[in-house]
Amino acid sequence: MSVSSAAPGGHQLALNVHLRDDATLDNFLATESVAPLLPQLRQQLEPCGEPVIFLHGAGGSGKSHLLQASCHLAGEGALYLPLAELLDHPPDAVLADMENLALVCLDDLQAVAGDETWEQALFHFFNRARAAGCRLLLAADAAPRHLAVQLADLRSRLGWGIVYHLPDSDDEHKCRVLAFRAGRRGLQLPPEVARFIVVRAPRALPELLDILALLDRHSLAEQRALTVPFVKRVLDW
Repeated sequence: MSVSSAAPGGHQLALNVHLRDDATLDNFLATESVAPLLPQLRQQLEPCGEPVIFLHGAGGSGKSHLLQASCHLAGEGALYLPLAELLDHPPDAVLADMENLALVCLDDLQAVAGDETWEQALFHFFNRARAAGCRLLLAADAAPRHLAVQLADLRSRLGWGIVYHLPDSDDEHKCRVLAFRAGRRGLQLPPEVARFIVVRAPRALPELLDILALLDRHSLAEQRALTVPFVKRVLDW
């Protein structure tokens, strides 16, 4: 799904941003500590929903998945902006008229922390969003108070809403995620096969899920179960 920075009746800036089709709330395996967050995300656009939600955690903790999932849930009235990929664009143009949307999801806020131009643009956008009733879902690798934000007024606005920490994903959790996502695809992934993949593959969850998608295609084409020898052959390990 391709996304452009466009607001109803306003400015449009072409951006090469895509949502993963599989990034949905139903496809997210939450730990016990994260489970209370999911109803908050589902309800954010409702009258009783939180105006601002801030997620923080290390890479692979699921931040980008949840932001994209909220965009899928909200439909055309939402926009996902991975700021680390948009540094070459003028921030005022990226954020122009975005307050007219129902939901704006800003990922990788740490990438623009300390950049005066971006910080000023975000500060003014947050003020416009609050006045317009636009809901914000924010994500960074650290909590608002630990980001290298220089503009004090912006730092305070980052903490306007509730803040959730997403724990790191260890190998055990990655195996559980792979088994969960395999089940969503109608596949059975035995624990020993999941461990085999996690130990040998790149450790980032998106890459592991890409491997699962590849195995799914081969399994379907060959009508084969997911076994260690099958995985070895398909992945040339």
